[in-house]
Amino acid sequence: MKILCYTRQPKEDIIYGNRMAYSMHLAYQGKDGRFWPLHHNEGILYAKAVEDSSNGVLDARSMKKPWIFPMENGGYGVAAIRTGAEGEADPDSEGAVLLFTSRDLVHYEEAGLCRLQESGYIEEVRCAYEEKNGLYRICWRGEEDDWMEGEYDLGSGTGSISGVVGKVAEPTISGQAAMTEELSPIEGVIPGNVVDIPAEAGDYLLKKLTVPVCIGMVLSENGPFRNEEELEAVKAVASYSDGTRVERKIDWEKPTGRIVQGRVHQEHFPAPFAEYRADPVCMYRDGKYYFIATNDADDNHTLYMRCSDTLEGIITAGETLFLDSDTYPGIRGLLWAPEFHEIGGQLYVFHAATSGEFYCEESRVRRLREGGNPMCREDWSEPVMVVKKDGTPLCEEGKVISLDMTVFAYEGRSYAMWSQRQFLPVDQGAWLYLAQIDEQEPWKLISDPVCIAKPEYGWENNHTYVVEGPYALEKDGQLMVTYAAAAVDATYTVGLLKPRMGSDILDPANWRKNNYPLMSSNSARGQYGTGHNSYVTDENGLVWNFYHMRSGVEAPRSAAARRTHFDIDGEPMLDVTEDLDLPENFRSIEARMCPDEGKTG
Repeated sequence: MKILCYTRQPKEDIIYGNRMAYSMHLAYQGKDGRFWPLHHNEGILYAKAVEDSSNGVLDARSMKKPWIFPMENGGYGVAAIRTGAEGEADPDSEGAVLLFTSRDLVHYEEAGLCRLQESGYIEEVRCAYEEKNGLYRICWRGEEDDWMEGEYDLGSGTGSISGVVGKVAEPTISGQAAMTEELSPIEGVIPGNVVDIPAEAGDYLLKKLTVPVCIGMVLSENGPFRNEEELEAVKAVASYSDGTRVERKIDWEKPTGRIVQGRVHQEHFPAPFAEYRADPVCMYRDGKYYFIATNDADDNHTLYMRCSDTLEGIITAGETLFLDSDTYPGIRGLLWAPEFHEIGGQLYVFHAATSGEFYCEESRVRRLREGGNPMCREDWSEPVMVVKKDGTPLCEEGKVISLDMTVFAYEGRSYAMWSQRQFLPVDQGAWLYLAQIDEQEPWKLISDPVCIAKPEYGWENNHTYVVEGPYALEKDGQLMVTYAAAAVDATYTVGLLKPRMGSDILDPANWRKNNYPLMSSNSARGQYGTGHNSYVTDENGLVWNFYHMRSGVEAPRSAAARRTHFDIDGEPMLDVTEDLDLPENFRSIEARMCPDEGKTG
């Protein structure tokens, strides 16, 4: 399979600005000979920001002119020109190119800068592995338009060129480029080179970076079935273009003959289903669904809760006041990001609030009394501030804020993860922190907080340096955390973090971050600034993604929901819309009945 790497022409800053466009995108060549973009024509690989070691402030970077090349070990390398955040020349990268390695063109490691010359900026770079000497040949063109070449030991990590360096008339590394007509399906393409990859690698790439579509539906058992009890136990098994399968409930008609008709069950959520409701969270508990969210309709001074017997019923359920900014001392506004969490059999709501201005925002916890009704505000305790293991406040009021706290279990222990932003003495942006908590008093940390993630990539620091809104889910024993990034506008996105299972998750080195966002304004037509998501598993075992979005660039944040698809690696895919998840032509299904003959298998 032929794969094209490229960057894009920037669009309006709020839609697809420089920090998004100046990243490496990928496209594959279809049977029609044309190249088709992967991942919604959105970047796959981004340059990391540079951190000021004196104060922790990040300075964003972007890239241009990417070049993919096969590596000795069967993986791939990428060489690119690192630029400033908006595509301007980067003084730190003068005379150097940025290198990455990848095992599969989905997951990448930044190898760092390779110094090619003492001064002057690099305008273009090419790289190829030479089997005869076990080194990589690099050709590059500087500002004077002269081509140079040399050798580089990519495995040594020395970060500098080796071997003979000299001027050449033409680059000795040839590059296959796509023709103009082959690029016509790709909006704004600035083409790089084309590389051939094995069919198996291409198949994996397509399954990871294209949206799966339902392609078939069968019964989990063939029947015939003797009675309604047997019929209710059977499931519909949906197969998808990425090779995955999902079991679904069937709503059967009353059997009246040997053939019974059914419909594959599918909840329908309009997008959005709740206006002015941001940071939405849904919980399934004791046979009921509960919904809570940030209230943007009154400038975040109240929190309301909904309850329904069915998941879809959340859409029209009435709202009951859960918390306001007048009842309790120290709670005076900016009630943000409430979340339900059951810990040690007790139900809690974690949320953020401030005693006054924005710079005093802190994470807090309310507990439901024993036997209490979640919909009755009087059955909840007064909000308690989250504190460190020594009993002092989690953050220094007026200098550092905390918000978006979530809780999850891992190997028999409970942990809290939250977003924390230092404003003084310098604004570091918002980072994600993790600590173990006391299960009996979950507002108390029992370990020191550690930083797990910073807004390093262009899609995380677009308009502002923020990572926030973490939420955990588990699939086949693998813990995963999705989180929101960038400004809370149309550029808002969702990323993914995963720890190495069995490792100490309080060690930041054991976490891996996806290079690209899972959900953005490019994921579904007419949905902008998708982010701050959470998950609920319904009574049928399906996982639902609740998130907020905007129906227009300037529209209010509002709640939406759709089923979470899990890809071939068990990772969440958050861009499978209802029409792709369960098309109408696969909704109808039938089964055979044999009430008089007994089940024959």
